[in-house]
Amino acid sequence: MVQAQTGRRTARRLIGALLVGLVAAMALAACGGDDESSSSAATQSTTTSTGSTAASTTTTATTTQAGTSGTSATVAAAANTLQGTIEIDGSSTVAPITEAVAEEYRKVQGSVLVNVGISGSGGGFKRFTVGETDISDASRSIKGSEAATAAENGIGYFEFLVGVDGLSVMVNPENDFVNCMTTAQLKALWEPESSVDSWNDLDASWPDRKINLYGPGTDSGTFDYFTEEIMGEAKLSRADYTRSEDDNVLVQGISGDRNALGYFGFAYYAQNTDKLKLVAVDSGSGCVMPSVASIADGTYAPLSRPLFIYVSRASLQRPEVADFVEFYMVNGAQLTEEVGYVPLSAEAYKNNLAVVRAATQNRGSLSGTIEIDGSSTVAPITEAVAEEYRKVQGSVLVNVGI
Repeated sequence: MVQAQTGRRTARRLIGALLVGLVAAMALAACGGDDESSSSAATQSTTTSTGSTAASTTTTATTTQAGTSGTSATVAAAANTLQGTIEIDGSSTVAPITEAVAEEYRKVQGSVLVNVGISGSGGGFKRFTVGETDISDASRSIKGSEAATAAENGIGYFEFLVGVDGLSVMVNPENDFVNCMTTAQLKALWEPESSVDSWNDLDASWPDRKINLYGPGTDSGTFDYFTEEIMGEAKLSRADYTRSEDDNVLVQGISGDRNALGYFGFAYYAQNTDKLKLVAVDSGSGCVMPSVASIADGTYAPLSRPLFIYVSRASLQRPEVADFVEFYMVNGAQLTEEVGYVPLSAEAYKNNLAVVRAATQNRGSLSGTIEIDGSSTVAPITEAVAEEYRKVQGSVLVNVGI
């Protein structure tokens, strides 16, 4: 059942990504510009808006060596020419990437203050959808209710895929009997009103010792993703466990408790291999340990997941925000890998960058009428694209006939 549900969700995501790519391609083509700016955004980013976007100054990329870390930092504006404050909040899973980007960015734009908070994906969206933050880190896609709140408040946004994570199950290093767990065992352990209390409730060969559970809070995208994939329904979980939206707190709890079991993003394991023991997961095809390779090729299933940042359209018109997001896309691959996650392809970051640059070049200034007619079979796709396109180019009338 879980595998079937996962397949349906994957299909929906692929269809959504196709629509997103078509919309982005239309917007980029309308903008014109050089070849890089007109690259297809395909599956890499989503555009949603509730109004037109003001123009902003276009900057030229230059390359600078950023500090003693040796990271090659490519930025849009000349070093130390910008100032302002960028507010970011959201997922503790995505935070290590964003914090690494912010740290490197400060070396080339020291007058720009970048604040990175950790309140969980849900907590981040609560602030983002009312205009309190410029960027929201998320380990899940925005929910329909959150998108509706954003629309009510006039908050348009871009969704950018920035990496891939393998949600990982951990135990204490002193645990010498748990090396692999099936998805059925994970479900039995974490389901509401679970009767599992001791290790031998899951496997008769394991000791009769109480299991102490650790996991993310209910505002966390990690919580949503784990429950959806393991339980088949988001937010379906037992409540008697130690919870926190900050994965560092979970690391401390598991590392100090020999009967502990918990779950969170792979990067936090990669940073604490001496304090944690990784558990393989068997979803029906044998035990697979999360690793950069298994997460990247999809064999670590069903707990591999996409990581996002959401950027306010209005905020993106500020030079410091646009410059920071460009910096994020240019340096994202290296920094994502450095903190322990799986980066996207070079083409994916390039497409994200093209969307950012297009968004700062009078995208809301187009007008006219586009006449479309033809197949009733293709029409639902074209109508869906037209509906999304109207959100970013409200002065362009798209008529779809059958």
